[in-house]
Amino acid sequence: MVEVILSSPRGFCAGVVRAIEVVELCLDKYGPPVYVKHQIVHNPYVVDQLEKKGAITVERIEDIPPGSLVVFSAHGSPPEDFEQARERKLKVIDAVCPLVTRVHNEAKKYHREGKKVLLVGHRGHQEVRGTMGQVPMTLVDDHAGSELPDWESDSEVVVLTQTTLSVGDTAEAINSIQSTYPNSIVRNDICYATTNRQEAVTKMAAKVDLVLVIGAPNSSNCNRLREVAEALGVPAHLINGPKEIDPAWLVGRTRVGVTSGASTPEVLVESVIQALSPEKVTHLIGVEEDVSFTLPKELR
Repeated sequence: MVEVILSSPRGFCAGVVRAIEVVELCLDKYGPPVYVKHQIVHNPYVVDQLEKKGAITVERIEDIPPGSLVVFSAHGSPPEDFEQARERKLKVIDAVCPLVTRVHNEAKKYHREGKKVLLVGHRGHQEVRGTMGQVPMTLVDDHAGSELPDWESDSEVVVLTQTTLSVGDTAEAINSIQSTYPNSIVRNDICYATTNRQEAVTKMAAKVDLVLVIGAPNSSNCNRLREVAEALGVPAHLINGPKEIDPAWLVGRTRVGVTSGASTPEVLVESVIQALSPEKVTHLIGVEEDVSFTLPKELR
C-alpha cells in the first residue's frame, strides 16, 4: 500500500502566474508569433503549451526578426538585452518577477551610495545574469566557504541574494560574509514562495520515506527542494513527470511525499499521483499564499 503525502504550498508562485499570463495576453492581443527571450519560466511543459499557441522561445535577441514583439522572461534580463532590442526596434514587454526587480533596484541604490555589492547565487543562472548586469558586483556561491573578494575588512559591503536559493545554505554563506566584513548590510532577497516551499518540504520529510519533487532540472527552486529533503536524510528525486519515475525507488516505500516547484503546473503533480496509484492521499496544511502582482502597464 502506498500513501501519497502532498506538500503545501507547492506549484506556481505569483511571479510565474503573471509571466505566463503576460505571454497568453500578448498572443490574444497582438496575435502570434510572440517571441520569448529565454524560457518564460523554467518548465518544459509550460513552454511547450505556450509554443503550441504561437510563442517562440529564443536565447539571443539577434534571432528575433526586427520590429517583432518580445516578452522578456520572469528571471530578469540585463540592460544590454534592452539595448539590443531597441536597436532591432522590438516591442518589449518585460515579464520579470517584481521580486527580482526589487533586487535590481537594491543593487542600483547601494551602488549609487558607493557600497561594494556582493550577490549570493548560482553562476550562469538566468536570474543571476540579469542581476549582475545592473551594476558592477561580485558573485559569491551560496555554499559557505566560498572565496570572498580580498577587500578591507571595514569595507562598506551590501549583500544581495538570488530569489530561489536554499534558505539554510544562504544563511551559512551570509554568516561567512558577515564574519569577514562585519559592517556589511544584508538584504536577504529569497522570495516568499521559495521559503514557504522549503519549509513545507521540511515538515513533509518527517512523515515520508521518499520525496518526489515535480519540476525541471534547470529550475533552481526545484533543485533546492530536492536538496532540502536529502539534507534531512530522505531519498529525493527531481522529475518532470510520471515517465521519469523509476519503479526501483518505490520498493519498500509506503509513504511518498510529493511537492512541486514554483514553475510547475498542478496538472503534472496530478499525473504523478495517478501514476503512483496510491490507496490514500493525505494533504498537508501549509501557509496560505495570497500574493498577486499587477500586469505590465502595456497589458492592463
